[in-house]
Amino acid sequence: MKVSDSAGLRKFLAEQAEFRGEQHQIDEYFNPPHKDFLADEPVAEWLRLRTTDSKQSINYKQWHAGDDGVTNHCDEYETTVEDASKVRKIFAALGFKPLVTVDKLRKNWRYQNYEVSMDSVKNLGDFVEIEYVGGAVDLDPKQITDEMVEWLCGLGCGQVERDFRGYPYWLLFGNKPRAEARDGR
Repeated sequence: MKVSDSAGLRKFLAEQAEFRGEQHQIDEYFNPPHKDFLADEPVAEWLRLRTTDSKQSINYKQWHAGDDGVTNHCDEYETTVEDASKVRKIFAALGFKPLVTVDKLRKNWRYQNYEVSMDSVKNLGDFVEIEYVGGAVDLDPKQITDEMVEWLCGLGCGQVERDFRGYPYWLLFGNKPRAEARDGR
């Protein structure tokens, strides 16, 4: 989410939340040879290789839209890898193509059932990500998302722009919808 004024959130986090650390993250996104993730609009899948100072991981996300066509949650699978350079070689041998690299500084806090991340993304600007980490599996994802946005708005952050396209999309296509884009993403 992009907020027009992050000062209220920064103040709240400094006073009320548990600071979890700061990381420089380099995220490389790939397209498999059997499927073009960018062919669908909105993009519903991403495959990412992340490198930080302390670990390397591979991640796959598949976003799901509700009946109203608005994306409100995703399935996410992630595991650490020992050597990102070897994963790149495996991907190349299998025909995976690099799409884009996202370079960001991420600061993390924990507040109640939320993990709050403030990202400074090279060539894009500053963003906020909020993830529900409460563990209850029977909750409605749309309801949780609405509650997180309401909480953020209540902190005096000004205008809150929700956009699930993500950093790789914005770097590839700019911060505007592609001509065939649907509402809600």
